[in-house]
Amino acid sequence: MSQDILTTLGLTAQELTEIVRENPSLRGFLSGYISEYKLRKFFAADKRISNVRKYDDHDRSKKSDIVFTYKGVDISVEVKSLQTNSIRKENEAFFGKTQVDASDKRPVKLPNGKTVNTTCLLIGEFDLLAVNLYGFENKWNYIFSKNTDLPRSNFRGYTPAQKKYLIATLIGVNWPVQPPFTDDPFPLLDEIVKTKQVKK
Repeated sequence: MSQDILTTLGLTAQELTEIVRENPSLRGFLSGYISEYKLRKFFAADKRISNVRKYDDHDRSKKSDIVFTYKGVDISVEVKSLQTNSIRKENEAFFGKTQVDASDKRPVKLPNGKTVNTTCLLIGEFDLLAVNLYGFENKWNYIFSKNTDLPRSNFRGYTPAQKKYLIATLIGVNWPVQPPFTDDPFPLLDEIVKTKQVKK
């Protein structure tokens, strides 16, 4: 049996806690990977889903955090988290924002054949967006939206023709959930499967 991470690193739980507290960016990295891990476990536990996998983070050709097979169709999922400084609570409702973009600006080819340099993710670049809401109640709840239902960028540096293909880099989220998000991914998966089957 392999050693636990604390033994491997020669740390106590208290020391690791202090290191994470002193380095907010490390907490962000850890939370992101934990979020992906827990969501993979969620999908893998459902008998309707098979072949749950994660691509290499360095493979820029595959823009998704999780891929699985549902009703014979591969579904790609991008996983994002809440921005901690955006979280607020009013009465019993929570509000926040999630950053939905690539880590670096890169040239992307739009469906109209044009190329643009952007950090925006593209409509059609992945199938499903999952946002973890841990920052609201310290619970690993997720909400989901189809890629095609996400708001478009309103950055004035893009032309109207470009904007219709570029996803907004900052998207508001709520709990209880509000459109375009839902807490049940399966109706969305059914819609995605139908669309992909029609395109075949």
